[in-house]
Amino acid sequence: MPILQTQIPTERAGRYLVQFCRHASAMGGAHTHRMHRNGTTPHREVQVTAEWSDVSGVVTFTPWGRCTLTADAGTLTLRIDAPDEDGLAQIRDTVTRDFERFSLRDPMTVTWQRSETPGALPPR
Repeated sequence: MPILQTQIPTERAGRYLVQFCRHASAMGGAHTHRMHRNGTTPHREVQVTAEWSDVSGVVTFTPWGRCTLTADAGTLTLRIDAPDEDGLAQIRDTVTRDFERFSLRDPMTVTWQRSETPGALPPR
C-alpha cells in the first residue's frame, strides 16, 4: 500500500485542517474527478466522506484511499494511504491543489515524502 506524508509549518494548522475537511464533506456523495478541473483521470467516480475535530481529521476518497490530518501549534501533518499508485496520485493532486488554494494569503508549499508501507518486507 503506497503512502505519502508531508509536514507543513504553519501557525494556522487547525484552521486549514477544518477548512479542508469541511470542503471535502461538502463534496459528499459520488463525484467524478472533474470536481477539480485539472484532474488527470477524467470522470472516475469517487465517494468523499470526512470526519474531523480541531486537531485531527480523516477524509476518505472511496475507492482511492484516505487522507489523515493532524494539527498542532505550528505544524499541519498530512498522510495519504491508498491501495494503488493511481489512487495515491488522485488524492495527492486533489489535496495539494486545495491546500495551495486555501493558503493564497499566506502561501504554503506542500512537499510530499514517500513512506514505507507498514508491515512490508524489506527489499532483498
